[in-house]
Amino acid sequence: MTLDNATRERILAEVDAGFDAQLAFTQELVRHPSLRTEESSAQDLMFAAMQDRGLEMDRWELDVDDIASHEGAGIIDVSYDDVDNVVGTYHPALEAGRSLILNGHIDVVPTGPESEWATSPWDSRIDGDWLTGRGSGDMKAGLVANLFAFDAIRRAGLSPAGRIHFQSVVEEECTGNGSLAALQRGYTAEAVVIPEPEEDMLVRANVGVIWFRLRVSGKPTHPREMSSGFNAIDAAHHVVGRLRELEDRWNAQKDSHRYFEDLEHPINFNLGKIAGGDWASSVPAWCEVDLRVALYPGVTAEDAWTEIIDHLATVVDDEHGHPITARTTRNGFFAEGYVLDEGSDAENVLRGTHREVFGDELRTFTTPGYLDGRVFTQYAGIPALVYGPISEAIHGYDERVSIESVRRITKSIALFIAEWCGITEARAESDPGRSHSS
Repeated sequence: MTLDNATRERILAEVDAGFDAQLAFTQELVRHPSLRTEESSAQDLMFAAMQDRGLEMDRWELDVDDIASHEGAGIIDVSYDDVDNVVGTYHPALEAGRSLILNGHIDVVPTGPESEWATSPWDSRIDGDWLTGRGSGDMKAGLVANLFAFDAIRRAGLSPAGRIHFQSVVEEECTGNGSLAALQRGYTAEAVVIPEPEEDMLVRANVGVIWFRLRVSGKPTHPREMSSGFNAIDAAHHVVGRLRELEDRWNAQKDSHRYFEDLEHPINFNLGKIAGGDWASSVPAWCEVDLRVALYPGVTAEDAWTEIIDHLATVVDDEHGHPITARTTRNGFFAEGYVLDEGSDAENVLRGTHREVFGDELRTFTTPGYLDGRVFTQYAGIPALVYGPISEAIHGYDERVSIESVRRITKSIALFIAEWCGITEARAESDPGRSHSS
């Protein structure tokens, strides 16, 4: 059937009608701490929500060997026991429309010292237009929006005419292996929507990321004989400082990379973690630092890694002439960046639904962050629309997401589902059990 103005208004009205329930479910999901390898209770919630909607359910533990065999896999240095993906599939009675993946990640980053938050990171507090809590913006509000956008269509008495896979994946914050595992399992479609916190905009391009650990060895002595020892912590800082030379070199190349020309500092080398030494009264014998390094789309992870290793090979001593012994170990992301080609049918549909809801043209931007969209674009040729609500302080203290922005994004996704997949009147379907929410 044609998606005329009256039909659009039916769908939008149902988003509003269900929004209190959507907000309450988002709060409940935020209250489940889903840190890396601890996502089970949150995935239980997502599984039940999808199952209640009559979706065909699939839940599986990530397979280390299968994932590691893929060129796009991140390094696995944790146990994947009980680390599960959840996918719920909607099958129309007659598949006449285009297929769609609605993807989101359930994992969240650590909170840092909880005493620095205004309230507990897991309180899921509402204050005016803001829902606060770890993962509220990144990206549980978007994950829930996918389901409730679908609900609005069905409450309006309509059924999507295309197959839809609702994906709640793990490992987005560290490897990308969750979305990769879903792709390996055979879940494909003609378009993907990922409602990451993207300021009501569409991501045009984003960087790739490599994680690695750098271990520097020292020579322990008593502090009274410091000059005869070698401080591994001081040396590690020196090595990282020398890595900044490579960071500067890559940033100077930004004009050669489309969409990155106007970013002030697109390539960031982040020293995210440090540990070293054994005793305050001993010159430290070792130091380990964990780094996150960005790379441009079009640069392979292997080539970037080779440049990193080659640059580190030039760091043979510190500023005092002491020889440095350093070893590197990759321990997470080994992912390439991607660019969303302009002018795809999926993007054009999203532009229309965004205009309908926001009364404004859809803006695009380039982010120096990692996104799972690269999995679908690079390895399956599927346009991945990363598009989501306004948020603040993701990965920081008092992370929060704009409630009204979530409402608008949900409306836009609902209209996108209807336009992209096509719709039929629910009563026209021969299998009503598949076409109505339970």
